[in-house]
Amino acid sequence: MKIKLTSVYVDDQEKALRFYTEVLGFAKKSDFSQGPFRWLTVTAAEDPDGTELQLALNNNPAAQAYQKALFEQNQPAANFFTDDVEADYNRMKAAGADFSMPPTDVKHSWIAMVNDGCGNRVQITQLKKWS
Repeated sequence: MKIKLTSVYVDDQEKALRFYTEVLGFAKKSDFSQGPFRWLTVTAAEDPDGTELQLALNNNPAAQAYQKALFEQNQPAANFFTDDVEADYNRMKAAGADFSMPPTDVKHSWIAMVNDGCGNRVQITQLKKWS
């Protein structure tokens, strides 16, 4: 068994697509509509057949409450790993990203927290190498 798809709720799919591709650097994988429903996913640019992240429209009251609670508690809706959090932080800042926490040493990793502009905080993590 493996994880092939996970979702994050967003309040604006077009705005989310711009953030997740232009700021985070992911690539659009699927984008099609049927009636009012839009299926929209992104993947890591370097692994186009890897795990997909669905940018799901948050039009569900229960999901809206959950998303709002996570955001207010400064909890990430998603966590992405990088080999260089400082370089990604600088690249993303230059692209206009709104960070609620710059790269911070947290024992076994460095993390940064960025707002996706669609109701979520996203954590960027770099694991420390052990010698």
